[in-house]
Amino acid sequence: MASPIDLHCHSIVSDGTLSPTQLVEHAAARGVRVLALTDHDDLGGLNEAAEAARAHDIAFINGVEISVTWHQRTIHIVGLKITPTHAPLAQGLDAIRAGRHTRAEKIAAELDAVGIHDSLAGAYRHAQRSIISRSHFARFLVETGHAKDVASVFKKYLVKGKPGYQEHHWVGLEEAVNWITGSGGVAVLAHPGRYDLGRTNMATLLGEFRAVGGTAIEVVTSSHTPEQYSHFAQLAHQFGFKASLGSDYHGPGHTYMDMGRLPNLPANCEPVWQGWAEVEGVR
Repeated sequence: MASPIDLHCHSIVSDGTLSPTQLVEHAAARGVRVLALTDHDDLGGLNEAAEAARAHDIAFINGVEISVTWHQRTIHIVGLKITPTHAPLAQGLDAIRAGRHTRAEKIAAELDAVGIHDSLAGAYRHAQRSIISRSHFARFLVETGHAKDVASVFKKYLVKGKPGYQEHHWVGLEEAVNWITGSGGVAVLAHPGRYDLGRTNMATLLGEFRAVGGTAIEVVTSSHTPEQYSHFAQLAHQFGFKASLGSDYHGPGHTYMDMGRLPNLPANCEPVWQGWAEVEGVR
């Protein structure tokens, strides 16, 4: 049975392809009844999404996904039930978005050096009203015939050792968690199975995340395998974390799995939404 809860998705305000309203409409059509919009480093779609959610009788959760540098690696921390007007959170995200523009200029210069021109303008055209990200460069590279699809882009470009890669320092783990918890929110480690850390480094990350105030990890997410659902359920229990669930949906053709298709959390998990009024009566 598919879960009616989705606590991780993206709109055109970050690197999704649907507007916040279209995203909520899609969620409603797929049977989602509790939804968090978690755009990368941006809160600009929350009001629109909340209004659309009311129209579709969906319980809406304010969210964000913050880019973090941890031990020279990029990881993502989702904030749920945040207060968007909390000044340290809003101002911190403003600074991250400014850094994204600087990184984009450097990526474009790297691509120009290997004969791929006008990528900055092309990426911003795909970004439209949103932050600038590697996904927008990827869509430009597909559009211009340099790769067959977005997945292929990240094998040929934009990653370490390939043209267009730019190392970038995001915000630190403790600071990001403090922004979230200071706003009244809950900090969740996003898609831990994607970080390829190995057992020792994963244990270190989980320990540090717990120590700075992290509350939950994503156990069921569309980039995890069923085996990883069980593995991260066990790690959540071991480290005292609650469990979260989200599709990480980015739009048609740009996602691992559609909304409304994720299984429920494993039975031994304590859901991150335990006790939330928004989720009462939702099955």
